[in-house]
Amino acid sequence: MPVKTLWFTIILLTFSIAGKSQSAWYNHYKVYDTKNQKTITLSDLVQSVKDVDVLFFGEEHNDSIAHRIQDSLYQSMLQKYSTVTLSMEMFERDCQQVLNEYLLDFIPDEMLVKEGRGWNNYKDYQPMVNTAKLSNQYVIAANAPRRYVSMVSKKGLESLDELPKSSKANFAKLPLDTVNLPYLKKFSDLMGGMHAGSNNIYYAQTLWDATMAESIYKYWKKHKHNKILHLNGRFHTDNSLGTYTQLTRKNKRLNIQNISCFAAEDFKNPDWS
Repeated sequence: MPVKTLWFTIILLTFSIAGKSQSAWYNHYKVYDTKNQKTITLSDLVQSVKDVDVLFFGEEHNDSIAHRIQDSLYQSMLQKYSTVTLSMEMFERDCQQVLNEYLLDFIPDEMLVKEGRGWNNYKDYQPMVNTAKLSNQYVIAANAPRRYVSMVSKKGLESLDELPKSSKANFAKLPLDTVNLPYLKKFSDLMGGMHAGSNNIYYAQTLWDATMAESIYKYWKKHKHNKILHLNGRFHTDNSLGTYTQLTRKNKRLNIQNISCFAAEDFKNPDWS
C-alpha cells in the first residue's frame, strides 16, 4: 500500500537569549503542529516522525537556539529510533570522503574544517556531527559545491554540460527539474522582481535544491529503513518548495515531515496563522 506524503509542517519559534544567561535555552522555543493546530513538545515531535522517512529542518543559519534544538532533536531521535542519518547543506558532495574520514576518527576536527570547507559557524553544527560520530551514524555531505553554483549563476545551466563526467558526479543529474512556478515567484519576490540574469541565479538556487534532494534520495534508496534528518536554510524547504519539492518528485511515496524554524518577536503570544 503506497505511503502518503505528510503535507504538514512543524513550526519552531525561537527567542534570543542574549543578556539572559540565567535562563536555559530550552525555555526559549515553542513548537507548533500546523496539521493538528496545537503546540507540542519536542518529545511529541520525535514521536510524530515514527513513520517518516525524511525530516527536513529548515533553519536560519545564525539562530543559536535553533542549533541547540537540532542537537537535542537529533539525540532524542537516536534514542528512540537507533539509526538516524544526518544530512547537511553545510557540507558539499566532494567533501564526503573527508567527512567520512572524520567520522571514522582518521582525522581531527581542525582537518575536517579545513579540508571539508567547514562553514564559518561550523561550531554550531559540530555537536550534531560529533553525536553522529559517537553513535556510528553516517552523515551525508548533501550540497552542490559552491564553484558549480557560481558557474551557473554567471554562465547558465548549459555551462555544466562542458564539465568532465567526474565533476558532474558532484551535483544533481542533468537536466535539472526547474519547473516550479510557486518557488520561482517566491524567489522573484526575494530578489525584488526578476531582471536580467535572474534566471541564472534561480537556476543556481535550483542546483542547490536538486543536489540536496538527490543526495538524500540516493542514500535513502540504499538504506530505506534509516530515518534521515536533513538540515538546510529554511528557504530551501519552506512551503514544501525547493528541496522538498525536488525530493517528492523523485518518489511520491516518501514520508516527509517539514520543520520551519525562525525567531519571533511575538514569542510570548505568537500568531500561529
